[in-house]
Amino acid sequence: MMTEAITILKRLISTPSFSYEEEKTAEIIFDFLSVKGVSPQRIKNNVYARNLYFDENKPTLLLNSHHDTVKPTATYTLDPFTPLEKDGKLFGLGSNDAGASVVALIQAFCHYYDKKMSYNLILAITAEEEVTGDNGIALLLKHLPKIDCAIVGEPTQMKAAIAERGLLVLDCMAHGVSGHAARNEGDNALYHAIDDINWFREFCFPKISSLMGEVKMSVTQISAGTQHNVVPSECRFVVDIRSTDVYDNTEIVDIIRQHVKCDVVPRSTKHIASCINENHRLVQTAIALGIERFVSPTTSDMVNMPFPAIKMGVGDSARSHQADEFVYIKEIEDGVLRYIEFLKAFNHE
Repeated sequence: MMTEAITILKRLISTPSFSYEEEKTAEIIFDFLSVKGVSPQRIKNNVYARNLYFDENKPTLLLNSHHDTVKPTATYTLDPFTPLEKDGKLFGLGSNDAGASVVALIQAFCHYYDKKMSYNLILAITAEEEVTGDNGIALLLKHLPKIDCAIVGEPTQMKAAIAERGLLVLDCMAHGVSGHAARNEGDNALYHAIDDINWFREFCFPKISSLMGEVKMSVTQISAGTQHNVVPSECRFVVDIRSTDVYDNTEIVDIIRQHVKCDVVPRSTKHIASCINENHRLVQTAIALGIERFVSPTTSDMVNMPFPAIKMGVGDSARSHQADEFVYIKEIEDGVLRYIEFLKAFNHE
């Protein structure tokens, strides 16, 4: 089982699967599940399967992770598409985020595929997670039976994220009037942007979540000017906001617009914060097994799930999107066993 998981992960690493370009890794996953006799199905680049004794009268647990990756950074020193085992680590793009969780969930699903349980299992390895695309889990859920709850496989060191911050990305534009820098003409849009950027840096939203803490805002990109001697008439900047459960995303946008002069355009307001009731069966199973619970600062496909979910997977989020990405071999082995253990305990809750 463990050797098989490592072998599949190496094949996934060797096959580029940038968001929107996951056709080949979808084929790898589909073919593997077919050989295992699982009868997978595919919608676009999403591959899914039901357990053998699927019963619509039983509750259904979704096992989900994603097989798309971001593009490698320029600081890679290793070939991102050549899996390399060294010092107990497996290097390669997508090894940690989220290939290790993908192969561990596949192994756990196959382990329970033909066993009768108190609940149904659906395995869904999906696309476009890294870009929150429309043809990933959001599309697949429209074609699945009713889902009661989910485990989302993301690198959390197999801790259980019982809540997840929301995400707002704002495209902002400050306006001025162009002019010749030598003659001190115009109205510099950069200076207007600086005023607003300082507001984003210093403002604290008054309501603080008892679970997630404060809303966090970071200006992450800025662009202005055409050449050194022209006062810019426009300055664009991007703001990354991690929202909490005490503010609706649209409410956050409204508050911001009341305080800044620049144009503010959210890319989406649908990525809201989420949390699961501590009395839910998933959380109680984690407690029974002594699994550490936490609030995740990063978003995942949980934002697309209108049902209770926890995020729990192999690897460490701190390694995601880093140069020379890796996962420990031992983490994969432990992840498979811990998923199996969790599903067994969940079955008897």
